[in-house]
Amino acid sequence: MSREAVIVDTLRTPIGKRKGALAGWHPADLLAFTLKELLDRTGVDPERIDDVIGGCVTQVGEQGCNVTRNAWVAAGLPQSVAATSVDRQCGSSQQAVHFAAQGVMAGSYDLALACGVESMTRAPMASNASGGQGPFTSAFLEACNGQLMTQFEVAQILADKFGITRGEMDEYAVRSHARAHESTKSGQFAREIVPVPVKDDDGSETGTMMTDDEGIRPDCSLETLSGLQSAASWDPSLAPSITAGNSSQMSDGAAAMLVADRATAEALGLPVRASIRHMVVGADDAVLVLSAPNPVTRKLLQRTGLSIGDFDAIECNEAFAAIALMWAKEFQPDAERFNAAGGAIAIGHPLGASGVRIMGTLLNQLETTGGRFGFQTMCEGGGQANATVIERLP
Repeated sequence: MSREAVIVDTLRTPIGKRKGALAGWHPADLLAFTLKELLDRTGVDPERIDDVIGGCVTQVGEQGCNVTRNAWVAAGLPQSVAATSVDRQCGSSQQAVHFAAQGVMAGSYDLALACGVESMTRAPMASNASGGQGPFTSAFLEACNGQLMTQFEVAQILADKFGITRGEMDEYAVRSHARAHESTKSGQFAREIVPVPVKDDDGSETGTMMTDDEGIRPDCSLETLSGLQSAASWDPSLAPSITAGNSSQMSDGAAAMLVADRATAEALGLPVRASIRHMVVGADDAVLVLSAPNPVTRKLLQRTGLSIGDFDAIECNEAFAAIALMWAKEFQPDAERFNAAGGAIAIGHPLGASGVRIMGTLLNQLETTGGRFGFQTMCEGGGQANATVIERLP
């Protein structure tokens, strides 16, 4: 008997700037807060949850030792429920959704939580790469022809390969901020955001609530962006067109999603917002670590028989404007359906949380527009990418 994996509900924190409004939160506590809010909102008995699968990239220090399990326990939730943390780099929590949905489809789970967290303030990017010989051995480097480049350099190489100019990237970034601002102003983002108390450096609540994403700049302009220097400050010639303005922001945040077997959800009287229809994962060149969204999209389209025109909302993570535009150059989506609510350039990119955050935004966009099918992909370290199709259910 086939089992259908559905999204019951999903929410996220507002996304904070690195060293911004969420800096006072220990990441395990921030994820704990998010998980508890989701369970409270759905009314699900937490003891009914079969597994909690959380994405986190920099699993060291405050994010080490299985941050997802630590968050569950810190939330005061039943310790009889298991939890694990996964790392597929920037796609970690999108992969968490895949694992949760696959567990449901296989009959291993009736109810599972897919989630993610990243505090780029308290566990800085690459702080888990120190020790011993580091993560990249001589055998790895030999397989990569001795090449190990920064993401700024790779973004520039891919921009050049696809004929994407600095002006196009800056224009795209301005549009991302404008769309995210409109989604905030219209109240669309309020449907996916749970307000979070602001904490001071000691972890004490200040009495202020954070309700909106911190990195969105309504006054972002081409004039401002055109004046920014290369993000590769040590050698601007390596990435002359890649700047902080047309790249994603380092951020803090958490997101969570309840995935269920449809029959179980209906028997419990839970809402069924969307079905997780298709999932694939793929990889490309480990040197060009950001290129895989294109081949993984081709893989999904080939397997499903769908076309880009079938999708009413499309999300390709804005790790860099170059990557979103690289994807768009090949697949030619309707611009009004592509990252329609803005993306990581404006909203921010808390690495381990972004997959679930984006899928929640995707579902929100489908519900706002009355669309049926949504598509999501994102580039991931190591030259990988996930792709997911969801179907909004009436």
